[in-house]
Amino acid sequence: MKLLVLAGGFGTRLNSLLRDTPKAMAPIGETPFLQLQIENWISQGVNSFVFLLHYRPDQITDFLGKIKTELLKNCDVIGLVEPSPMDTGGAVAYAVRELGLEGDFLVANSDTWLSTGIRELTEAQSPAIAVVQVGSTSRYGQVKFNDNYMVTAFVEKNGLGVSGWINAGLCRLQAELFNNWDGSRFSLENHTFPELVMGHKLHAVAITPDFIDIGIPEDYMRFCSWIKQGRMGSLCN
Repeated sequence: MKLLVLAGGFGTRLNSLLRDTPKAMAPIGETPFLQLQIENWISQGVNSFVFLLHYRPDQITDFLGKIKTELLKNCDVIGLVEPSPMDTGGAVAYAVRELGLEGDFLVANSDTWLSTGIRELTEAQSPAIAVVQVGSTSRYGQVKFNDNYMVTAFVEKNGLGVSGWINAGLCRLQAELFNNWDGSRFSLENHTFPELVMGHKLHAVAITPDFIDIGIPEDYMRFCSWIKQGRMGSLCN
């Protein structure tokens, strides 16, 4: 199944560390974060990628070109540059329109590390999102679902450090969801997912991976340390 990788963000919260480098290219020692991601995705069976780009796309396309004959030698790879920032939903809709995508595909955040989840989403009923349990949902908000694993609500961030399930940054969607896109910017999280919940259509797929979002300096540094120490211990808060 094709994997669409959201890699067009500006990485504002990491600017103090990365300067003009996209989050996906954040150095983990001597290795770009995106290389670790691609290795991980390939190990889970992915061999068809679409990288959705906007900010400093040349850095990512140049990197993909360098690894094309090695790490990506058995993969189909497309880099698609958005003409303007379109947010997560707009980026996916743009790819569906520009590439003529049909059927189901996976969507992953380039800055979220999940050691597992591809197989689970590939086997899930679409549309579906992966959810992971963390000790504090204050940074993310919560995903609520019933005993049948149908998502019933998204709870906004409230600053309370309670445990719960959160959106893990990996989902399975259908191209037809974006057939009526009008070309405007929109968010999967704030638009597409809530609409699916209202229609009782969004499935939750609970996974138990090593998980971290490197979007803030402390978590980026924590991931660097985890890799340096041989991936020992848990990344989940």
